[in-house]
Amino acid sequence: MNDWLRWIPPGLLPWAKLAIGLALALLVHQIALILLKRIGARVSWLPTRCLVQRLREPSRWLLIGAGLAAAGPTLNIGARAQGWWAQAAGLIMPALFGWLAVGLIGVAYDVLRQSGDLSAADNLRARRQQTRAGILYRVVITLVVLVTLTMMLMSIPAVRSIGVTLAASAGIAGLAVGAAAQPLLKNLVAGVQMAFTEPIRLDDVVIIDGEWGRIEEIRLTYVVVKIWDERRLVVPVSKFLEDSFQNWTRQTSQLLGTVFLHLDPRTDIPKLRAELERVTRANAKWDGRVVGLQVTEATAQTMEVRALVSAADAGRLFDLRCEVREALIAYLRDQMPEALARQRLALPEPAAIIARAPEAVVQH
Repeated sequence: MNDWLRWIPPGLLPWAKLAIGLALALLVHQIALILLKRIGARVSWLPTRCLVQRLREPSRWLLIGAGLAAAGPTLNIGARAQGWWAQAAGLIMPALFGWLAVGLIGVAYDVLRQSGDLSAADNLRARRQQTRAGILYRVVITLVVLVTLTMMLMSIPAVRSIGVTLAASAGIAGLAVGAAAQPLLKNLVAGVQMAFTEPIRLDDVVIIDGEWGRIEEIRLTYVVVKIWDERRLVVPVSKFLEDSFQNWTRQTSQLLGTVFLHLDPRTDIPKLRAELERVTRANAKWDGRVVGLQVTEATAQTMEVRALVSAADAGRLFDLRCEVREALIAYLRDQMPEALARQRLALPEPAAIIARAPEAVVQH
């Protein structure tokens, strides 16, 4: 290279070499992007857009760093400056490789996330896939960051010597590091365990701490539950692994719901059952599986009637229950008022009333 650059003044030669390395890096990067786009136009399954968005910047800076690092040994800048140059390359290059690895992992995560449709009626497979992908993505990103930081620190001679010393006393150092990193390691293990045991998934309907909501986010250390009234409940991951909770969509999103009415014993149950079936079958939220009415309890004053209906998911079921309840109450009010609950009082016989209050009867 020095023979090619004889015409450049000696004072500008190092800068010229750096400029050539930088230009070659940018040229290679641009050629790689053009080839990637052309290949993506011919190969339908290749996620070209995700690759370009995720890898454009890290690949550019990685090539720039590689070009500058390659140009470093050719610079006549003295041994001390060469040492600083090598030290900087040892710190920067692992960081750039880590950035590129994060981008590649992000591409895989985007592909998995876009392959499932959570808006579908039967989205169990999509929720399972996206939950696993999201948890494993965060776990792998954490590991990549830790490995990258370790490589960067080990490139420093002083830190590397400390690491060798610690390795010699691995017993005490292991205990200290293990105690300090216990929360992080616990959450990493819990995240991996949740990804494969799947006590919850994205968009699952759960009841936890007395609150009804949907799983909105699953992080390494916590889970965000979207409550029905738009509040957010933040729950530690360990709570889902160690404590009991209700998961309404563990196997399927289909659910059964009840509507309870307290009616007079004179209610015509067959007639009310026929009205329930008519109302339910006419409702678009019913999934066609279950509709029924039974008397589940009776007291001295009323009887408890339970209407049982089904829907494809928890949201439709809640609306269906409310609409069935409103329709049955309107039917009882307009067509069967004798079915409305009443309070009955036992009055004494007229003779007993006369015997107890003769003066009142005479005056009357």
